[in-house]
Amino acid sequence: MIRQPFHSSAIWSRTRVWVVVAAYNEASRLHKTLRSLSTVDADIVVVDDGSADTTRLVAAAHPVWILRHPINCGQGAALRTGISFALDRGAEVIVTFDGDGQHDAGDIPRLIQPVLAGRVDAALGSRFLGHAVDMPLGRRLLLQGARAFTRIFSAVSVTDPHNGLRALSRRAAEQIQITQDGMAHASEIIEQLHVRRLRWCEVPVTIRYTEETLAKGQSSWNAIGIVGHLVAGRMIK
Repeated sequence: MIRQPFHSSAIWSRTRVWVVVAAYNEASRLHKTLRSLSTVDADIVVVDDGSADTTRLVAAAHPVWILRHPINCGQGAALRTGISFALDRGAEVIVTFDGDGQHDAGDIPRLIQPVLAGRVDAALGSRFLGHAVDMPLGRRLLLQGARAFTRIFSAVSVTDPHNGLRALSRRAAEQIQITQDGMAHASEIIEQLHVRRLRWCEVPVTIRYTEETLAKGQSSWNAIGIVGHLVAGRMIK
């Protein structure tokens, strides 16, 4: 399903930057997220990944494009859908942005700057170079373990491989193939930066944790599943 923004053509002109928001059961948080993104000079596409709540209706109250998966397919699949949609409409830079309110829209201008300038193909947000507000120790340790695994698995020394805030040039978005439907897509993207010899940098960003986002976030068992999916994916290749 595709819904066109209700901006008039005089106000809503085609932009170089698109923001892809993957949302699954985010009705209680999505309004705040989209309101913050309204300050960004970009087209916004929300991919409702088979939500069972009113996520789609919340998105429909904002001047955004809406795509909907009939069933929950996973964040990787939602980003794949949104990125393809943005590319088809001429996007030059694509930003991925979580729908749960953890990210700060104010970080986007700084994030896209090196991509728009042509210095890199991808700019990766890093909470460890920036700020992680109210992040529990357990989550910090889990992310540090993910960082160590990614450096070994992908041969890329990133500080925050599972940060969902990133900016991709058109060239990078066309070359990176997301095959992992779930959360393993984040490590897959990092690996492909190396394999496809794409230039990248990290940009300090802010992540804010709440009880809700922590409850929905990754657990240790999820992390084990991500490792399994990545290893299986490499063996299949």
